[in-house]
Amino acid sequence: MKRNTIVLTAVLCILAIFAWAGWANWEYRQQAAARLLASAARGVLVPDANGAPQYQSPFTGKPAPAFALEDLSGKKVSLADYKGKAVLVNFWATWCGPCKIETPWIIELREKYAAQGFEVLGIDTEGDDLKKDDKAAWAKDKAAVAKFVEQEKITYPILVDGDSLSQEYGGLDAMPTSFFVDRKGTVVAAQMGLTSESDIESNIQKALAN
Repeated sequence: MKRNTIVLTAVLCILAIFAWAGWANWEYRQQAAARLLASAARGVLVPDANGAPQYQSPFTGKPAPAFALEDLSGKKVSLADYKGKAVLVNFWATWCGPCKIETPWIIELREKYAAQGFEVLGIDTEGDDLKKDDKAAWAKDKAAVAKFVEQEKITYPILVDGDSLSQEYGGLDAMPTSFFVDRKGTVVAAQMGLTSESDIESNIQKALAN
């Protein structure tokens, strides 16, 4: 009886150690994730000279984070493919009202400046809750995006799975979020939320000038 008690106590101690080790490992992973998130470069809103909030990106003046995503046909498209061109990297979503407002402006400006070496990469961000292996859900997502592209008569490349770039591009806390990249691959300006067609054009000109 005494021996059984000793064995049972030993087993319980071992189980307790394993349980503690598992909890400690989980806690470490949670803390590591929190540290990673906290250290990620994120954009902030700061007041301009008139007190109006302006988006300030940590990437302005730095190389745009590289990426390669699929377009609606499944072809891989990378930012590096457009080296030597000025590029507007526009994160958007079909559910985003402001995105629908600015899309015609972007189409118009793309046509206006394309001959000068300007291109737009529209990056869809609605797949944040989709599992990578859920092919049916991704197919549905692509169909919704394709429908939007057709309705809006978008002529520039549209890429999917933009949420995978969220941390690389500073969190993407609001839609639309745009980055203006010059011919050397440097971010010269960034915008978060709906601004104006003239603001977008001004930043395109800034990207083309470098």
